[in-house]
Amino acid sequence: MFKEVNKSIIPGCFEFIPDIKEDQRGMFVKIYNTDFYSSILLNTSIKESYFTISHKNVIRGLHFQLPPYEVAKIVCCVEGEIMDVVVDLREGSPTYGKYDIFYLSAEKSNILYIPEGLAHGYCVLSEKAIVVYNVTNVYSKEHDTGIRWDSVGIPWPVDNPILSEKDKNLPEFKYFHTPFKYKGYVNINVENLMDKIIGNKI
Repeated sequence: MFKEVNKSIIPGCFEFIPDIKEDQRGMFVKIYNTDFYSSILLNTSIKESYFTISHKNVIRGLHFQLPPYEVAKIVCCVEGEIMDVVVDLREGSPTYGKYDIFYLSAEKSNILYIPEGLAHGYCVLSEKAIVVYNVTNVYSKEHDTGIRWDSVGIPWPVDNPILSEKDKNLPEFKYFHTPFKYKGYVNINVENLMDKIIGNKI
């Protein structure tokens, strides 16, 4: 299913590089397999799935849902390219307040797993991008919120992004009082995991 697994600097967040199947018709990519994700102890009880279509220089984010409607996400870009960003909001985490950046694209077909308690957003680098989300909780308007896109020092590639009115008015990170607690994660050995993948054991 995957040929490479990359750890983020943020505990519990991973980038997966899929094994792409190509022939004269095009390509086939598997995004999700419950046995694989369960084998590395990730929450993948998917309850909703959706996609967004965005234009170049759009920034969406930085979004999350508050408890008890917090979500983990499995995200991929199926058309175009995006700069995808996660920010750790979990009190007690060794990377609290820090961010990590990934470049997701249809060509690479890489997939990002984002655990609960992280803010998420992205900037569209191509003329158009379609981004697919699989999430572990249903949407709750009362719990849907975020922090300002420019309040944690992220080096966005655009100075004047296209933003929603909601995203323009999100609170800055320094004013955000987090309800998220760091629960710790199993220290996954990526080399052993790759041995299992290559051996077709998962």
